[in-house]
Amino acid sequence: MTMAELTQIIETFEFLDDWDDRYAYITELGEQLPDMPAAEMVDANLVHGCMSKVWVTARLSETASGTVEFHATSDTSIIKGLVAILLSIFADKTPEQVQNADVDKLFKRLGIFDHLSPNRHFGVYAMEQKFKTLAEGLQ
Repeated sequence: MTMAELTQIIETFEFLDDWDDRYAYITELGEQLPDMPAAEMVDANLVHGCMSKVWVTARLSETASGTVEFHATSDTSIIKGLVAILLSIFADKTPEQVQNADVDKLFKRLGIFDHLSPNRHFGVYAMEQKFKTLAEGLQ
């Protein structure tokens, strides 16, 4: 996902007033993610602290100098949508920029944290930390 896609997510979220519509949109975002190869869906790539299974991988981009390419998925549709939002936040960023990305700010702006259970909120934090840890390992 790209920065333009993040802008589109924000605009769509702000357009949708009803949380049922927003949940449906989050689910749609997850459905648009490319499949993750089964070989990458291993314990080493799991996010610990998440109720759902979430896998994340990272590598330095071969095309965009110094940026990180993340690949991620989940076994739960709503969480897969949240993964898609996280992917858009971290898209086209260097490892240092990933470290400095303010996920809380965006999720609060979108009102997502107000509509997640405490366990899901903790899961988002665990996913964010996995992304940042992987990016740090690429520096």
